[in-house]
Amino acid sequence: MATPQFIQDIRAKAGDVLLLLPGVVMVVFDDRGRVLLNRRSDTGRWALISGIPEPGEQPALAAVREIEEETGVRATVERVLSVFTNEAIVHTNGDHAQYIDIVLRCRALGGEARVNDDESLDVRWFGPDELPPLGPIARGRIELALRDEPTWFVPAP
Repeated sequence: MATPQFIQDIRAKAGDVLLLLPGVVMVVFDDRGRVLLNRRSDTGRWALISGIPEPGEQPALAAVREIEEETGVRATVERVLSVFTNEAIVHTNGDHAQYIDIVLRCRALGGEARVNDDESLDVRWFGPDELPPLGPIARGRIELALRDEPTWFVPAP
């Protein structure tokens, strides 16, 4: 995945230490109720569209930008589905990161779903009952987007 320049600048000073980073993850539906997924070039796995907001960029604007950059689909954000801190990971280059994901339900407005950058091997629409292999977190986010429930977050003790 393309690492934003501002993170490269931080890494140049901080090395590979754990960074807590913002993320946006989008559950994008078309007018037929299908979900937009990409097969990531870094893992080869199917995933929800996601990205990192640039400094000063609002999460909803980052979501719309990332969807179009990665898939060619124009979209709008409908609502926040969840706010979730993921487990810390180590990227293939040795960098440690932990992402706080803002998960957004989005609706496609136009454009043609296609591989639109080097972050994807494939981009497709899938019916909720025809999803390719996905991890439990992605499946849970899609299930949450299909329900009309309040924003989900881990409650404070």
